Amino acid sequence: MTLSTLTQQLDTLGFSGFKAALQRQSEDANYAQLPFEERLYQLLEAEQSERTAKKIKRLLSQAKLKDRQAALDQIEYSAKRGIERSQILALASGEYIAKGQNVLITGATGVGKSFLAQALAKQAIFEGYSAKYYRVTRVLEEIKIARLEGNYTKALQKLSRINLLVLDDFGVTPLKADELNDLFEVIEERTLSGSTIITAQLPVKEWHNYLGNATIADAMMDRLIYSAHRIEMKGESMRKIMAQK
Repeated sequence: MTLSTLTQQLDTLGFSGFKAALQRQSEDANYAQLPFEERLYQLLEAEQSERTAKKIKRLLSQAKLKDRQAALDQIEYSAKRGIERSQILALASGEYIAKGQNVLITGATGVGKSFLAQALAKQAIFEGYSAKYYRVTRVLEEIKIARLEGNYTKALQKLSRINLLVLDDFGVTPLKADELNDLFEVIEERTLSGSTIITAQLPVKEWHNYLGNATIADAMMDRLIYSAHRIEMKGESMRKIMAQK
């Protein structure tokens, strides 16, 4: 069998990583010194790496992260900011997603809540999880449109299948009755099926009053807060600090 015939078969199978590695081996005489098993292992490893890279690229595209620079290695850890390195490193493993736990990030405007949430989402993708970023107003608008088009249930199911959902800017504007119900349905559908990161200027203790409807507020808070990881960010606006620099 010729190399050309073999590479054509690899193209048919979609083994692009395997093909590229095989091409490198055929051009380097040093590979001939290696046992067959070692060469095969390297070819399979190259294919696995290629597939992982493609998956990450696809998940990043689907996540729709607003800040592409967001990354955990860009986080400025300090007691003044209320960010503990140990807590963030623990979250970086993605274990909280496997357990269906939530992350609640609160703090004044500009302190970096959204950046941190998106950095955690990006890290989750590197760990193999799907993620999606939304501002709360945007996800509620999408659900409203889905209802008008007769796709309400389908839209909720789609949201429930995301491993990590980021809901940014919770509590910025008052919620109408139907919006409150829709938000509760999103949280309810995701209970035990995924994790949610919520960022808010309002402290968690004020969320119940903000939601208004006591019955829905009780149910939603129970689903969000139980075993949730809380990060209370402090300090000056990062936008102000960056502008001064």
